[in-house]
Amino acid sequence: MSDDPDRFVPSLLLDSPFSYLGYLYGCALGRVWGALWSTGRVERRGGLLVFRGMPNWTFARGGVCVGDCFLTGTGTIDDRLLRHEAVHKRQWRRYGFLMPVLYLLAGRDPLRNRFEVQAGLEDGRYLPRRPERVSARS
Repeated sequence: MSDDPDRFVPSLLLDSPFSYLGYLYGCALGRVWGALWSTGRVERRGGLLVFRGMPNWTFARGGVCVGDCFLTGTGTIDDRLLRHEAVHKRQWRRYGFLMPVLYLLAGRDPLRNRFEVQAGLEDGRYLPRRPERVSARS
């Protein structure tokens, strides 16, 4: 028996035209929320629309991905964090309207939340980062 939680979701809801509508809804919601509250630069980075300078009460933890929008405060955004958020963007595309519900059901503990684990706990700054290895080729 598989440990895949997606087995409980009808396949027609995953990576489907219906989930794409939910993703587009998330993108629109993220843009509206970001446009309302962002006080910093808005830029496209790593396939995400990044809204900076958001008040802390407008997002959870260090930031939140809604559709293709990363809503965050004034902290540092590096390539590893963008890589983490890009996985959340892909999750939005896969689950669409179900994404917020499934995320909440996965729990608030990021170390046990399957969406955070899949996105990378180190890249998402939930665990201390190990230095990235540079491959040595002769």
